[in-house]
Amino acid sequence: MHEKIEINTEFITLGQFIKLANILESGGMVKAFLQDEGVFVNDELEHRRGRKLYPNDIVTSQGLGSFIVTKSN
Repeated sequence: MHEKIEINTEFITLGQFIKLANILESGGMVKAFLQDEGVFVNDELEHRRGRKLYPNDIVTSQGLGSFIVTKSN
């Protein structure tokens, strides 16, 4: 099951999403983590902080969990 993370904009960048989901706390930590490990966005390995995520995109990271982007009404 995916943990739902709500956004109130059209999209959110991967770096902002990771902080919003409380996976990591600071931008520096996010940058280092993505460079070293990366996450899967819709089953594709991603290392870019600026990757745009839209509603229904799924972000998965081994050990951190699985998250789905949802749009607030």
